Amino acid sequence: MAKTNITHREIVELVRKQEYAPIYLLMGEEAYYIDRISEYIADNVLTKDEQDFNQTIIYCTRETSVGDIINCARRYPMMAKYQVIIVKEAQNLLKIDELAVYAQNPLKTTILVICYKNGTVDGRKKLVPAIEKVGIVFESKKLKEGMLPQFIADYLRRKQASIDERACQILAESVGADLNRLASELDKLVLALPTGQNRLNADLVEQNVGISKEFNMWELRSSVVNKDVAKANKILYHMEQNPKDNPPVMIVSMLFNFFAVVMQAFYSPDRSEQGLMKHLELRQSWQLREYTTAMRRYTAMKTMQIIGKLRETDARLKGINRGNLTDADIMHELLFFILH
Repeated sequence: MAKTNITHREIVELVRKQEYAPIYLLMGEEAYYIDRISEYIADNVLTKDEQDFNQTIIYCTRETSVGDIINCARRYPMMAKYQVIIVKEAQNLLKIDELAVYAQNPLKTTILVICYKNGTVDGRKKLVPAIEKVGIVFESKKLKEGMLPQFIADYLRRKQASIDERACQILAESVGADLNRLASELDKLVLALPTGQNRLNADLVEQNVGISKEFNMWELRSSVVNKDVAKANKILYHMEQNPKDNPPVMIVSMLFNFFAVVMQAFYSPDRSEQGLMKHLELRQSWQLREYTTAMRRYTAMKTMQIIGKLRETDARLKGINRGNLTDADIMHELLFFILH
């Protein structure tokens, strides 16, 4: 079995059907899928009794020997059809390419799972091509922002739950693309659902993820999008009283990311709803609403100027050309520039 360009779900389904590969190379920037695949293999290939003698988990450090991993992989199982070896934190191995020696002639009774996080193994060296010939190479890529609502919906569907649009937006934007943390928050929210309910709403998210209902970054963004000057200044003033919960640099980053997408939308060759969704790689139509509202309220030229001002503000908050201005002075100047 040799597979590349394979998805997390496809790997899990093959394991479920007991179609095992002798080697799995799980690598990439997104740890979530690497963890889920390795955990599924660890929990489902061997019985609990078989795991005692035939399942080995190796946590790699810079001192871990590739030779020891190979020797372990070349052992035969005891009173079981397979042995499972899971190599965690393989990015710490100094000579990981030497595993190619084993990959060229893997033992059929060993299932070797190599978990390489925060990057990828250089495909030009021997290891990746050697594994591609006999096993499975999986690259776990970071999800783009527009894909997070679909991840949330799919995750909840598997737990017989759902989520409304506003709650999904708040959760996606407050937690971001750290899927392990996002999954953890979703598990917590499902447990917090009142008896008899299976749909998450904005109130539940705000109560359990620690987000102020009225004074948060997304309400600030909404007021900026709608050019609600009074509300925007009220929210900013509240945030200034709680700088640890609302770091100015994070607010600037949030606004920069938003207006960068608006600018991208202005350059879309097709500005219909379908065309913009395709151009911006969005999965749900509701994700488009604030962007299209901003396109009506702000011109492309003003949007470009705002992006420039946000860059300047970020630098000033970090100490460049700020003079005697406080963070509050800088943020109010930014808000005035955007809204007028």
